[in-house]
Amino acid sequence: MTQKALAGKVGVTRQTIMAIENAKYSPTLELAFQIAAVFGKNLDEIFKYDP
Repeated sequence: MTQKALAGKVGVTRQTIMAIENAKYSPTLELAFQIAAVFGKNLDEIFKYDP
């Protein structure tokens, strides 16, 4: 899936998806759940927290 396609599915810009991928931006909890849902995965399968 392209960044543009994912962005369209969750209602953000491609630049937002790119920033999340590059760890320059942390998504809101709602956006994180939406992204996980697009891929049919649990939140912890898509996002990892490393304190």
